[in-house]
Amino acid sequence: MSRPELQAPPEIYYGDIEAKKYTGNTRNQQIQADMTYRALELLNLPQNEPAFLLDIGCGSGLSGEILDEEGYIWAGMDIAPSMLEVALEREVEGDLFLQDIGQGFGFRPGSFDGAISISVLQWLLNAETSHPTSSPPHRLHRFFTTLHSTLRNPSRAVFQFYPSSDDQIQLITSIAQKAGFGGGVVVDYPNSKKARKVFLCLFVGGGGGQQQMPKGLEGEGEEDSKVRFERRRERERLKTKVGKRKNVKDKDWILRKKELYRKRGKEGVPRDSKFTGRKRKAVF
Repeated sequence: MSRPELQAPPEIYYGDIEAKKYTGNTRNQQIQADMTYRALELLNLPQNEPAFLLDIGCGSGLSGEILDEEGYIWAGMDIAPSMLEVALEREVEGDLFLQDIGQGFGFRPGSFDGAISISVLQWLLNAETSHPTSSPPHRLHRFFTTLHSTLRNPSRAVFQFYPSSDDQIQLITSIAQKAGFGGGVVVDYPNSKKARKVFLCLFVGGGGGQQQMPKGLEGEGEEDSKVRFERRRERERLKTKVGKRKNVKDKDWILRKKELYRKRGKEGVPRDSKFTGRKRKAVF
């Protein structure tokens, strides 16, 4: 038995248990994956090119696993230590940060090629205290102004969120636009109460006309969403003959990743050589 002074408080254990329970739920995994794939579609990144993405509210890394499968390098941040602990246990490949996004970001300007966020943005509408700096407009202003700075030009940020009213959508959109973003709201399956999903698709740069607003999905709602998800997963299975993730770690992939690490200012990145990406022969 552990010594009493080393035991965590009961609420820490409870948080860890809930985080693991949420992450292990297959229904949650499917919903998270489906919305992450949709966010990537709206992000509209160039095909077969490396990108460094920010996962805002990354939680236990469910979205991060999709980013891994798609071959992206990413960093994630979340306010819940218990969720980040689960992400570490699951050995996700992204860099993880404990951060209240309402306090803004401290990354260098132009660090990221895009950003996604699943089911998080609405929490910025909660006032933690009565102090003016904790008001939703103030927190949203800090969030969007610092996010705009940390994204390269041109790029996009896509947020799936759950607004409780049109007034909330208007508030979020207006503050994002004041921070310098273009874009607006995309609604998938608008006529379905169950499958309706709201995305905030924001643009950095591009001169407005170069970045066209995507259209929301139409159809029967949940069934169409499920079919889209299954088709995409089937494509991923066909790409992956062994294991869950794509076999993307060839020489070109390694060189792209090293170049992105250098761009991020990471120290100790190995030099490129003729041995980069070379497979070692099996020793018998």
